[in-house]
Amino acid sequence: MSLAALLVAVTLLDFDDPADAALWRPVDDVVMGGVSRSAFEQAGAGVARFHGNVSLENFGGFASVRTPPRDWDTAGAEAFVLRVRGDGKTYKFTIRTGDGFDGIQYQQRFTATAGTWSDVRLPVSEFVATFRGRKVPFAPSLDPAKVRAIGLMISDKQAGSFELLVDRIAIERRK
Repeated sequence: MSLAALLVAVTLLDFDDPADAALWRPVDDVVMGGVSRSAFEQAGAGVARFHGNVSLENFGGFASVRTPPRDWDTAGAEAFVLRVRGDGKTYKFTIRTGDGFDGIQYQQRFTATAGTWSDVRLPVSEFVATFRGRKVPFAPSLDPAKVRAIGLMISDKQAGSFELLVDRIAIERRK
């Protein structure tokens, strides 16, 4: 039996309910003097849209959105799986394990294929602990049972407009 046969997908958000998209809030580089802007909203039945503009002015360069802290059914997760359609840019899926606004954030990069829906699998073991964009070398590994907030980010000097459509956010865990 293959490893894939031992895993089951559990949907966290499918955006069928507009309230799923309404939860997310922008946290852009304006918090440090930048001028980037983003939004996360319902884009149609079952699809959310992360979009905006990244500016490098005033030493800025990132736009992000995230959910407020809450309990997620992520214990035992081996991977997060996002069904997305993008613009060819590279994004980050972010996870916070604390309830504070600031603090360690776990993240993993992915490139969203332009114009095509694709499933992006992000293994829990490959998330990197960061604080304000810098790696935290001695932080503990991501414990999926402690997930409190999830988010999306675009950074890495990718100036200009961006758009990422999200159909679903799920986890994979053993049966």
